[in-house]
Amino acid sequence: MKDYYDVIVVGAGPGGSIAAKTAAKNGLDVLLIEKRQEIGDPVRCAEGIGKERLKHHIEPDPRWICADVKGSRIYSPDETVVEMSEELSGGEVGYVLERKIFDRELANQAASYGVDVMVKTRATDLIIENGSVCGINAMHLGNEHAIRSRIVIGADGVESKIGRWGGIDTSLKPADIEVCAQYLVSNTDIDFNYCYFYLGNEIAPSGYIWVFPKGENLANVGIGILGSRSGKHRAINLLSDFVKQKFPEGKILELDIGGVPVSGTIDRTIANGLMLVGDAARQSDPITGGGLVNAMDAGEIAGNVAYEAISANDVSTKMLQRYETRWRKTIGQDIDNDLIVKDKFIEFTDQQINTFAHSLQGVNFKSMNLKDLLYVLFKANKRLLWDLRVLFKGYTKQNRKCEWESEIKS
Repeated sequence: MKDYYDVIVVGAGPGGSIAAKTAAKNGLDVLLIEKRQEIGDPVRCAEGIGKERLKHHIEPDPRWICADVKGSRIYSPDETVVEMSEELSGGEVGYVLERKIFDRELANQAASYGVDVMVKTRATDLIIENGSVCGINAMHLGNEHAIRSRIVIGADGVESKIGRWGGIDTSLKPADIEVCAQYLVSNTDIDFNYCYFYLGNEIAPSGYIWVFPKGENLANVGIGILGSRSGKHRAINLLSDFVKQKFPEGKILELDIGGVPVSGTIDRTIANGLMLVGDAARQSDPITGGGLVNAMDAGEIAGNVAYEAISANDVSTKMLQRYETRWRKTIGQDIDNDLIVKDKFIEFTDQQINTFAHSLQGVNFKSMNLKDLLYVLFKANKRLLWDLRVLFKGYTKQNRKCEWESEIKS
């Protein structure tokens, strides 16, 4: 085992693998470690991802695509269905992946650029000298190792230990995290052209249930509820009740549980010699909890900034601010806007959700963009429209802008 690298990436999920690959493509010597013995297992998400942003990072491959969906069907508490095209369905609708194969392929691509990949390797602490991170202490197959580097990239998930050891507060309050459970269910007999979302405070308080097709009559059926609501409601019990009701012939083949940050962006994601990526940086969507492509985008930015910093022989926070600035101008803006919607959504009663669903009946979603859709949706509640006015800043359609301003003034 080598004792020095330019960059060490902790966590071999999609964000970590893309960060490692990008840094290596730039000519850096990179180590990627994963604490589990198998990359991609256990699965930690619904496995849905938008197509276009994915294609920026990797060419689609039938080996890890379970379903190619054309849209989503959203069910309100009274079973009103709103059908949306793939383009309007959000970043989690497009392909449904087989993460166990997908994650390994991303790590394999990183390895093809010269990245050293080590599984069953756990970071136990950071090496910090003169106020700067300069490596990790790691446990590999029962043996301790000190591995030095110029930069450490933490892609180690929710409440990142790498971040905490580096002086970044990565702790989350119960209201800032979605408690999630997911079954892989057979005999679902659903239309495999769609992803399904079920809303309602009875079935998923301050959250939702999803059904994502996996091919061969299989589906991921999962639930996410706010941690602050999980005292009175156990996610796994609510999910089991839903499966019994919707899929009485279904057989549960797998169970995955975990947590997803839905708090919006963290205060900072850098320290001297350190950057955080993905869930470690709270880069998941506060509405859906999805964060696959956000993590991959952030990983690419981090890998490029690592190269720039090491080339300039400057790994200080001043130099690494480039990473902070770039991801906040892109990913961060969407996350901050979605946090506003999420914070209002969790206040909705089932009656309000039904009202919004009714207001969308008969809408031609193929002829409108997302902001058109939000306008129609929130026009049903003027107070909500006012609270969410930030989403419409920069809206360029003059006729819609006039209608919007008219609504606010009234």
